[in-house]
Amino acid sequence: MTAAEGTRTMDTTRQLARHVLAAWLDDVPDDVRHEARRALVNFVGCALGGSTHSAMDIAIRALGPYTGLPTAIAIGRAERYDPLFASLLNGISSHVHDYDDTTPANYIHPTSPVASALFAYASVTPVRGDDFLNAFILGFDVVSRIGNATYPAHYDAGWHSTGSVGVFGAAVAVGRLLGLTEEQMVWAIGLAATQAAGIREMFGSMAKSFHPGRSAQSGYMAALLAREGFTSGVHGLEGPRGFAAVLSARYDLSKVTDGLGTDYELRVNTYKPFPCGIVTHPTIDACIQLRAEHAIDAADVDAVRLRVAPLVKDLCDKKHISRGLEGKFSAYHAAAIGLGRGRAGLAEFSDEAVNDPLLRGLRERVESIGDPAVSEDGVVVEVTLKDGRTLTKVLEASIGNLKRPLTDAQLETKFRDQATVLPADRVDALIARCWTIDGLDDVGPLLALAVPAA
Repeated sequence: MTAAEGTRTMDTTRQLARHVLAAWLDDVPDDVRHEARRALVNFVGCALGGSTHSAMDIAIRALGPYTGLPTAIAIGRAERYDPLFASLLNGISSHVHDYDDTTPANYIHPTSPVASALFAYASVTPVRGDDFLNAFILGFDVVSRIGNATYPAHYDAGWHSTGSVGVFGAAVAVGRLLGLTEEQMVWAIGLAATQAAGIREMFGSMAKSFHPGRSAQSGYMAALLAREGFTSGVHGLEGPRGFAAVLSARYDLSKVTDGLGTDYELRVNTYKPFPCGIVTHPTIDACIQLRAEHAIDAADVDAVRLRVAPLVKDLCDKKHISRGLEGKFSAYHAAAIGLGRGRAGLAEFSDEAVNDPLLRGLRERVESIGDPAVSEDGVVVEVTLKDGRTLTKVLEASIGNLKRPLTDAQLETKFRDQATVLPADRVDALIARCWTIDGLDDVGPLLALAVPAA
């Protein structure tokens, strides 16, 4: 195929709009509903964990004076904001630690842009829990399907799909709650398409978390504009100058519509045990296991050799780093914390940890080699000790991924570890509300529990 060529289905945008308006929660299988609840539990915990990050304070300081009426809740913050700004903040807080969920088929974080917009909307407008969950499932599906249709060309070109594709999920999810007509939903998708943005050059900086925040805000805005009759082109996805053709050298839009209402992308969602890029998880997991199995002391390590998938080499080849956010995309730091500390929590991706002399020294002794024979969920680690021994760990499936998923209990533990801005009793009540969200008469009281004391 030539550049910007792919499989185009007629009226993909309209088919998608029609499906979003016709789908109901009663038709969603129980396992998918449960996976949606898991995604929301994970999201709220991550948003609480990121709510005090300096990126949030900077965004509020820079943009807060220009926002509208303070009516909406941003998860984990005591202040009130306008709903669009709350969407942006929810996206930043839920993604800034890179702890939110990921669909490994396309490396998108679908929940953050969709749930960020939905929770901001639900904090100012009464929304039944079943309607909220239905809108979330639809938005999540739209994000991942468009991501599948344009992956890997879109991602390889340098787009960060969580931002550039996440905007569609936020638009249709909020649009569904707003009660848009079919024509308005088509416009909302078009308005989302023309706001698609986010580039991978931003990885390792605060700007990466800006992507899901901005896509949540932009998608919400697209739905509001469409409701009032603000028109867009009606072939936003499939047009010759639409999203797919302009932003992806190769694409297959049949992946957007095939199996709608039957095949749910939530079934292939994953939840992170470590707050960093998912492709470094195998290295962390393997190094933690090696350290535990052989009682490795960092001082005894002479050299470390990683064999990783080529994508890991492409995404996470940062060796000489000085900021915690950079560490999230460093295979060298992943190996260092696994071997040097035997853990990979939030503290291991702080500025302090990245500049720890012990970890910095270990990073210098790590070599990373891209190997097409290694899967993106695998790694081969060889550790040479100063006494001449070489220890090897071959890992084919890392913890947290599809073959070794986190349990509900592990998600709750992860939530509690991050929810330090709330008292323990509030945390328990909030978790319980998240697990039963589709039974709530109004999502607002759930959000009230996520507001710390002023």
